[in-house]
Order: sequence, then C-alpha cells, then structure tokens
Amino acid sequence: MMEVLFDSFSFKKKNVVAVSGVKNSGKTTLIAAMLPHLNAAGLAVAVIKHDGHAFQADNPATDTGKHLAAGACGTALFDGEKCQVIKRGRFDEHAFLPLFPEADLILLEGFKHSRWPKLELVRAGNSDAPVCDPGTLLALVTDLPIAPPGVPAIPFGDAAAAAELLINYVKGGPRHA
Repeated sequence: MMEVLFDSFSFKKKNVVAVSGVKNSGKTTLIAAMLPHLNAAGLAVAVIKHDGHAFQADNPATDTGKHLAAGACGTALFDGEKCQVIKRGRFDEHAFLPLFPEADLILLEGFKHSRWPKLELVRAGNSDAPVCDPGTLLALVTDLPIAPPGVPAIPFGDAAAAAELLINYVKGGPRHA
C-alpha cells in the first residue's frame, strides 16, 4: 500500500462520491453524461476508476511501455497540457485523491463495497436489486420500481437529475431526485 500524507492537503470527504453498480450497469455512461452538467454548474470534477482486473498500463510498443518492460518502477509522460504517470505498487483510491486539489468533486467509478457515499445503478436485465449498503446511498439510479426506504430514486438515463443531486450535495443544499 502506498502511504499518502494528507498533512498539507485539505480535502472534504463529502466531495468524493462513488458511482457504483454491478458490471455493465452503466457507470461509465452515467459519469460521461453527468460531466457536462456538473461542469456547466461550475464544478471541476475528476474521476478515479477502479479496475477489478489487472490492466495494461501502456502499449508495450511505446517508449513508456518499453521502459516498464525493461524494469522501470514508473514512468511519466507529459506534453504541456496533460500528463500520464504509471507507477508500480499497491494502491487504493486514497492514493489518488491528493492528485486533484483543483477538483470540487471526485467521482469514483466502482467501489460498490466501500463506505463512500454513492449513486448506485440498477438496470433491468443486468441486475434486479441494489448491492450497496443502503446506508451509503445518496440515490438509486434505476429503471426498476425499487428503492430502499429513504433513498431517492433517479430514473435510469436521467443524467441531468443525477448531476443535480451531486451539485446540491457538493454545495450543501437539498438533495432532489
């Protein structure tokens, strides 16, 4: 586990929200559809995605891929407008939160079994019930007539309503669904 020091980093836990659900529930699609709404509301948003499988960090034919294959413990690539850092080690989402001090909101894709507040997607034909702890749910995004008591339901595909809930959450206002 990479140790991250938060002494000089002030980040409010309430500004981290997981977008969760079972595989193929629509997490990436919802995040991509919410981002324009969140940005239009003036929020800077970063996304951290958890991959339950090992992923290929870079194409082996690229320079950075060759460096990793040769034994580098990490590589960095930048062009003046963006960067990519690849490091070997054991990480969890906490290691990445300090990388986005400019973010008003960090969305975590996945993390269904975490304690982070979350939007959970439950889509007909893919799942039939929530899998997240109801105590962590800000809302259920679903096309089924289900919702744990006290948890608002947002119609599946209504990215504007989901974004509105998150905007209100970040700004400390009422949560609507």
